[in-house]
Amino acid sequence: MSYSSNRRDFLKSALVGGFTVWIGGRAYSQGNKSPNDRIDFACIGVGGKGDSDSSDAASHGNVIAICDVDSNTLDRAAKKWPDAKKYSDYRKMYDELGHKINGVTVSIPDHSHYAATALALHRKIACYTQKPLAHSIYEVRKLSELARKNNVATQMGNQGTADNGLRKNAYAVKAGALGKVSEVHVWTDRPIWPQGIDRGQPLDVPSNLAWDLWLGPAKTRPYSVNYHDFKWRGWWDFGTGALGDMGCHNINQAFMALDLRDPTSVQAETSTHNSDSYPKSSHVTYEFPANKERGPVTLHWYDGGRKPSLDHFAGPDFADLLESGQPATNGWLIIGDKGKLYSTGSGGHIIGGVDLGDVKYPVSPGHWEEFVAAIKGGDQAMSNFPNYAGGLAETVLLGNLAVWPAEGGTGPLIKWDARRMKATGGPDMSHIIKPQYRAGYHLD
Repeated sequence: MSYSSNRRDFLKSALVGGFTVWIGGRAYSQGNKSPNDRIDFACIGVGGKGDSDSSDAASHGNVIAICDVDSNTLDRAAKKWPDAKKYSDYRKMYDELGHKINGVTVSIPDHSHYAATALALHRKIACYTQKPLAHSIYEVRKLSELARKNNVATQMGNQGTADNGLRKNAYAVKAGALGKVSEVHVWTDRPIWPQGIDRGQPLDVPSNLAWDLWLGPAKTRPYSVNYHDFKWRGWWDFGTGALGDMGCHNINQAFMALDLRDPTSVQAETSTHNSDSYPKSSHVTYEFPANKERGPVTLHWYDGGRKPSLDHFAGPDFADLLESGQPATNGWLIIGDKGKLYSTGSGGHIIGGVDLGDVKYPVSPGHWEEFVAAIKGGDQAMSNFPNYAGGLAETVLLGNLAVWPAEGGTGPLIKWDARRMKATGGPDMSHIIKPQYRAGYHLD
């Protein structure tokens, strides 16, 4: 299913010079907050990225509930927000305080994103959920549908979407500054956690950790230091690997510029992996068909230290941009027939004598400012689930369908039917597209 038409409707804002007038305000979250009301937030996951997300929530409203499966982490957060009620189980939090909560942050391991977010959307609570939105394509699609059905304010935690430098360059590419774009290369230094490893010896669960709640909807397995608290990203049952961690950031500008959703095929070449832990490195190739605004595009993703060939950076204009003759550790290259865009961050550079010109683009007041405005009755944030974040997350997670059968070498070409969410050309991957939840957690 494609959300392109909805995205185009969303972007029909009034473009005036280099800024946007946001129009067509609507109330999305429960409580119908007025612009002057304080928002009551609940924060699920308050350590690591959850610490900064909950701090952002506190700077834009009141934190009335905090939830974490690690009692040490929860106690540290309680010192910041002593009036917030403490929980270890977000299901109990919703049951007790759901009628009071206006917005929720979900900053927990990927495998629990859907369950925590869907419960809020069913209650018409505004959701700020970390990238890559969910653990599987099916879950992402369901969250997008729920947000649209219940008319809820949503935003994914990919902050670069609100960066005006990224937007300006994306809209310049969209307007034809690079000419006809046919190729995109995106790379990252992730993983920076162990991958391609064995589980290790089972250990006693630390007294501060509610292990059963940490496992959430995933299959039961013994505790190991290889999972909690940061290493979960490298395991198929819990994380989404390097792609899930950085894809929604590094692919974002090309996605915005070229509407890179619903690819028709994907293929991967990887280092060895055991179908339990992700490989140490991979190169994934996506093929996107032509649409009404551009021709066909090939997207290459690299991780684990892999990067595009230096042949793609040929030309004197790159000399001052490459680090010691090499691309930066994270970046992207968009190649058109009139020029190239190379970026190591949100600003980027136009290469090959191409002038950006006075491009019009929707200026953002700020990442969290967009989300808060939507809760209070304004337009949806650009990275809302149905019109933007869902499509980006589906594209990112589709890469892992190619990684799964590529167990050390080049895997099969996976054909993808986006409407039916069906993959062909490889082994059965239905469990990756749509997971099975254990008792106590509900997918449908």
